[in-house]
Amino acid sequence: MDIYRLPAFKDNYIFLLHDRQHQIAAVVDPGDGAPVLQCLEDLGSSLVAIFNTHHHTDHVGGNRQLLKHFPEAVVYGGSQDRGRIPEQQVFLQEGDRVSLGERSGQVLFVPGHTRGHIAYYFPPADLEAPEPWGELFCGDTLFAGGCGRLFEGTPSQMVNSLNKLRQLPDHTWVWCAHEYTLKNLEFALSVDTANAALQQRLVTVQALRAQHQPTIPTPLGLEKLTNPFLRWDQPALQAAVHGQTSEQTFAHLRQQKDRF
Repeated sequence: MDIYRLPAFKDNYIFLLHDRQHQIAAVVDPGDGAPVLQCLEDLGSSLVAIFNTHHHTDHVGGNRQLLKHFPEAVVYGGSQDRGRIPEQQVFLQEGDRVSLGERSGQVLFVPGHTRGHIAYYFPPADLEAPEPWGELFCGDTLFAGGCGRLFEGTPSQMVNSLNKLRQLPDHTWVWCAHEYTLKNLEFALSVDTANAALQQRLVTVQALRAQHQPTIPTPLGLEKLTNPFLRWDQPALQAAVHGQTSEQTFAHLRQQKDRF
C-alpha cells in the first residue's frame, strides 16, 4: 500500500492509500476533492473507499465531489457521527475493521477532539521485515508534537484516547491531518525544557520548515519521547504545569497550549 500525502487548504493533509496491484485507492479525510481527483488521475486508479475520522468540514468537505466521479465508493465514519458526515454509509465502532486490497486496518474509538472521532490503524504488512512499520491515520486526535483541541470531549476522554494510541508499537507512522509541528514543538519545549530529544527535534523541524518540507508522517516512538500530550505521567512535566494526576496534567497542558 503506497501512501500519498496531499496538501490542502492552509495546513491540512489528505492521505491517499493506493493498492498498485489492483489499481484501487482509498482516501482519508478528503476535506477537498480536487487534489484527490488529480492524484487518482495521475495514478490511473479508481476510488473505492473514503475513510473519515470525524465530521469537521476540512476533513469531509470533498466527500460529495468525489462521489460524483466515483459513485460506487463507500463512505466510512464513526457510528457517533451519524448525520454529520456527508453521504456516510458505514458506521464504525471500536474494533471494527476496514480494508484496501490485502491490507486490513483496525478502527479505534478516540473521542476528545470531537465526541465521535475514530482512527484507523494498519498493522505492518510484512512482520518478517527488519523494521516492520504500521500506519496510523488519527485525524485531529494526535498531532506531531501535540494533540487536537477539545471541542466536544473532556480531558478524561482525550487522555484515554491518547493512551490508546500510545500503546501502539513505536514503529508506527503517525499520519496526522495538519502541519502544526513547529508551533507544537515550540510549546512543548516551553513546558519540557530539559528534554534533550525534544531540543534536537525542534532544530530538525525548524530546518525542514525553513525549506517548506513536510514533517508528516512522524514515528510514534519519537512522539512518545517528545510530545508532552503523550507524557502526562512524567514527574518533571507534572511539576512544570502543577498537575497532581495524569488527567489534571493533561488538562493544564491543553489549557496552556490553547493560550500559547
